[in-house]
Amino acid sequence: MIVVEVLFWASLAAIVWTHLGYPLAAALLARIRTRDVRKADVTPGVTVIIPAHDEEGVIGARLDNLLALDYPSEQLEILVVSDGSADGTDEVVSEYVRRDARVRLLALPRGGKLAALNRAVTESEREVVAFSDANSSWKPDTLRKLVRNLADPDVSYVCGKLVLERPDGTNREGVYWRYELWLRASESALGSITGGNGAVYAVRREDYVAHRFGQDLGLPDAMVKKGKRAVYEPEAVATEKPATNLEDEYRRKVRMFPWAWQHMLEGRMLAGVGPLYLFELVSHRVLRYASGLLHIVLLASSIALAGQGIVYQVALAGQLAWLLLAALGRLRIRVPAAGIAYYYLLVTWATVAALVSYLRFGVSPQWERAEGVR
Repeated sequence: MIVVEVLFWASLAAIVWTHLGYPLAAALLARIRTRDVRKADVTPGVTVIIPAHDEEGVIGARLDNLLALDYPSEQLEILVVSDGSADGTDEVVSEYVRRDARVRLLALPRGGKLAALNRAVTESEREVVAFSDANSSWKPDTLRKLVRNLADPDVSYVCGKLVLERPDGTNREGVYWRYELWLRASESALGSITGGNGAVYAVRREDYVAHRFGQDLGLPDAMVKKGKRAVYEPEAVATEKPATNLEDEYRRKVRMFPWAWQHMLEGRMLAGVGPLYLFELVSHRVLRYASGLLHIVLLASSIALAGQGIVYQVALAGQLAWLLLAALGRLRIRVPAAGIAYYYLLVTWATVAALVSYLRFGVSPQWERAEGVR
């Protein structure tokens, strides 16, 4: 039973650490040793790259939003890279190209989002490349707030704040996202963030790394390995709609998480970084994405040890109670915290489903639009 006890305590400690201990430790460390960013109101030449696959319904509004940014016109270029769009996306963008010299269209055969982004960067000669999604919307000052961080020569990547704008429905992403952004702010103050988001970020073009791994985790990690910083700018705001319901959010994460597993297992994520950033990566990324496996180990070991003492019995009872609460959330029964418990269950299980998908099929380079967030 000693091995089972070790598995029980190790899995329990890892789950508590990644979800509670590490965020508190990072917040405390950030207060003790903050690394400030030397910001300035600079306006370098920027190419804003928007990947699009069959985005006819939203691409016009996205271009209107970007063209209305508070940024010098001569310093702004908007490049829509159409990844094999079969609807009217290319025609809509072409009309904007005719009307405004700042807009360009790069129409490619279907090859996947990452390949499209990598190709689009080669089409830019601007100092900075910024990225967003076709269904996002930026505040008028978002681009200025992003690039002011690049006045610091140590900074090569900056990620803005994604706000999920629709509070209705059953989705609890807002609760998780506020927690994640709080942790991201602590990591940024320590030196560099361990992950970004596709809705709003910018990179020095000379430091951009074209690879086959996802950009949300891959680019911050690559910047740190270059001796640069990847930081978070909470005043650079993008908005998107969350998924309509928790099940849609689960399916979205199962599509996304294989990229994280690929980066961890194939991309040598932990190699070539300093001890502090290694501590962040293991605590925030490795253990977080392994949390589904850790919960399985914790539950199995709790069952095996239930006859060995009150501690294991209480642990098993707590897990079963949590599963019951999640089931009530699944049934939409109005019980306090039931919805959050169900959300946590789905997101945690999505890490396991994504790992199985990655091991069986690898990572698909193509992506499908999530209709509920358009």
